[in-house]
This record gives sequence, C-alpha cells and structure tokens, in this order.
Amino acid sequence: MMRSALHPFDTGPVSSTTVTRRTKHQALGWFAWPLVLGLVSFLVLHPASGAAGWRWWLSCLVGSLGGAFLVWRLRLALRYRALGSVADDELPFVTVVVPAYNEGSQVGRTLDSIMASDFPRYKLRVIAVNDGSADDTWEHIRAAVNRHPGRIEGVDCRCNRGKRHALYAGIVRARGSVLVTIDSDSEIEVQTLRNLVSPFVVDPHVGAVAGNVRVLSRQHGALPRMLDVSFTYGFDFLRASQSEAGAVLCTPGALSAYRMDLVEGVLAEWVDQSFLGRPANIGEDRAMTNLILSGGWRVVFQRNARVHTEVPSSFVPLCKMLLRWARSNVRETLLMTSYVLRWARRRGPDGLTLNYLQQVSRLLLAALLAGPGLWMLLTVPQLVVPLSLAGALLSATLPALVYAWMRRDPRGALWAFAYAGYSLLGLGWIQLLALVTPHRSAWLTRQLPQSAEPAQEPRVSMLEI
Repeated sequence: MMRSALHPFDTGPVSSTTVTRRTKHQALGWFAWPLVLGLVSFLVLHPASGAAGWRWWLSCLVGSLGGAFLVWRLRLALRYRALGSVADDELPFVTVVVPAYNEGSQVGRTLDSIMASDFPRYKLRVIAVNDGSADDTWEHIRAAVNRHPGRIEGVDCRCNRGKRHALYAGIVRARGSVLVTIDSDSEIEVQTLRNLVSPFVVDPHVGAVAGNVRVLSRQHGALPRMLDVSFTYGFDFLRASQSEAGAVLCTPGALSAYRMDLVEGVLAEWVDQSFLGRPANIGEDRAMTNLILSGGWRVVFQRNARVHTEVPSSFVPLCKMLLRWARSNVRETLLMTSYVLRWARRRGPDGLTLNYLQQVSRLLLAALLAGPGLWMLLTVPQLVVPLSLAGALLSATLPALVYAWMRRDPRGALWAFAYAGYSLLGLGWIQLLALVTPHRSAWLTRQLPQSAEPAQEPRVSMLEI
C-alpha cells in the first residue's frame, strides 16, 4: 500500500533523482532564455524613463513572462507522445465508477460504451451510481445492468448529495489497483480504457492519468463547435505540455484514472473537503488531482484515451459550467501554494512549479487589471474595444493552429476566432466573479429543490445481476 506516500510531504515516492537534472535543465532553459531575450529586447528598443517608467517595466515583465511561458509550453507540447497500450496480461484490474444525476437515457449509452471496450472482462468492474435523480436515470441504469448481466453493479442513492458523494458511494465498493471515473454524459472509444491505464504499468511514479475530452454533439449548434476547438487546445496542447513535466493540474471528470491505494489514502480528506468554512461541492476532479500531486506523484495525459462528452449549447448553461470551473480553479490554485513551495525547496523548481506560477500570474493579472480595464473602457471605449478585440483574435491563433493540425480540419479551426470574440464580449466577467466568490460551491446546472430527507448517509439500493 502507498497511502503514506501522500502525507506527510517528506514520504512521497518521487526522490530528487526522479526528476533528472537533464529534464530540469531542459524545462527551465526553455523557459528562461525567451524571458531574458524578451526583457533585453524591450529595454533596448524602448529605454524607460520618467513617470511612465514603471509602466514600461511592468509591460516588459508581463510580455516577457507571457512569451517565455508560451515558448516553454510549445516546446513541451511538441515533445509529447502518448504511451501505447500494454498487453492484456499486463493490464491492471480496473473499477470504473459512473456517477449519474438526472441524466436520463444518456447514462445507458455511457455504460454501453464502457461495455464495448477492448479490455479483458475478468479485469473490469463497473459501478453506476444514481445520485437521487428526479427523472428516470435509475431505470436506465437497471436496463443497462440487464443488458450486461454480471458486469455492472447499480447503486441507487435515494437522496441527492452531489457528484462527490456519488463518486464516494462507488469508490468504497471498488476493488482492484486502478480507479477510473467517467461522467454519465460521456462515451468512450473501444481502446480508451486500456490506453488510459497503461501509464500505471509503464511508470511506477504515475499517480493519475487524464483522458482526452472531446465534444460529443458538435452538430448541436455553433457553441459546441467553438467548445470543440477550445477542448482540443486545452487537452492536445495545454495538458500535453503539462504531461511532459509530469504535472497535469486537473484530471477531467469526464475521464480520469488513479492508483486505487492513493485514492484510499486521501478519500476521507477529499470527500469532506471544505474551503473558507463551507463544504467544497464542486471541483472534485481538480481536488483529487491536487491531493495526488501533493505527494510528489506524476500526473500525466493520454491523448489516445479519448472520451466524447456533452457540452452546453446555449449561453446560460455555458456560463454556469465555466463559473463552476473557474471557482474551483481559484480554490485549488490557492491550496496548491503550500505543497508546491515545499516541493520546490526539496527538489528545486521544476515543471510543477512553473505550471503553478502561470496559474497564479493569470489570477493576479485578472485581479490587478480589472479596475484599470473598466476605467479605460468607460473613458476611452473607442481605443479599448478595437484593441481588445484585436488581442482576442490574435490569442485565438494558436488554438486555431492546434485544432487544424490535430484534427486535420482547417475550416473547423476558424471557430477559434468566433469563440475568442464570444468570450471577450460575453464571458469575461466569469473569472472576476470567481475571484471574489471561490467559496461558493453550488453546482448551478443540476440543482434540485431542498429535499425533506435528512442529509446523512443516503439510503442505498443495490442492484447486481
């Protein structure tokens, strides 16, 4: 068992030799040289002086940091390669937990996609948990159990307590050496499971693996097409670069895998997590990733472990989803501080440190620029609006290139520019609201009226055929 590897910090499995000097020097070198070059270029081209000097220095620093991070990520993303699947006899025993709430017939399609996996039947256990749904979700779980006799266990929690507790109800019934979580609105490909869990076999220092999330229903409108480009950039570029550093910051709820003994070691802390005195009911995927990273374990991304998930097709549901993600990102970034600094002192700055610093810098910039940005928008809108729009379109260039290259779809890549404008005009407020309300944990998209039942342990109906 590796439970003690996560806490305290000095018992983690990754020694100072695990992250080699060569890897560190490559990571820091590809970050440092564009930073220095950018600063020198700025200062040579425009020596700052007078009252505006501090503004120029700040611009130099921000611009150079942004360029350095971009070059560093680009280098890592280009180096990234997904691991191939190991042989059947090397695959670990896996339990897949699927939490479902008001999912209707989609949960049946999710379970069918898991059952169609190219994975040894004797090494696969599936647990579907109905989290007190008000619709017919439980009936669809029962139907899936009957379609696949002996392969699926159904758990009916009759009062709704949220996704984290639904996952907990499945995890405590899991067995094997690897835990996989899949959202009930997602469908996996035939090779996904074996590709997802293979890194645990190849690298004993891997504690968690993030799957590759794609949009299930692109044909449902312009917004799913825009999100498809955004997801491709977020996974095939951002998480690919984080994976090369062994520090993927968030294993997605749609598809992730964890070493079972690590999950068991932090399960109580995870399910009862609170922030600023309130239960943390959102961001359960980011919270689990943080706990794994805090012990020095590697968290990697598998591009060839694909899952297709439903996404919002209208403005209000999208805002609610992004606000939930942004709040959990603020919370977990703050919680990262203690263990990132501790690991940096032990083994020196590495990819995890740089990923953390980028997260913090983004939050700080959003907070610091909110006031001046609003003031300029009100006083000189004729200058701010076109410049902001031009900047947004420029920032969409890299996501567009990533999508065109990875998906071989140059026309589809144009949706990156549409999403940039859409985000600027309609979604810019979300990060600011998240910064001042990170303690709020309402799910927003799937809330039920208050139940008359007490919120203790839910009554559970078991169904296993």
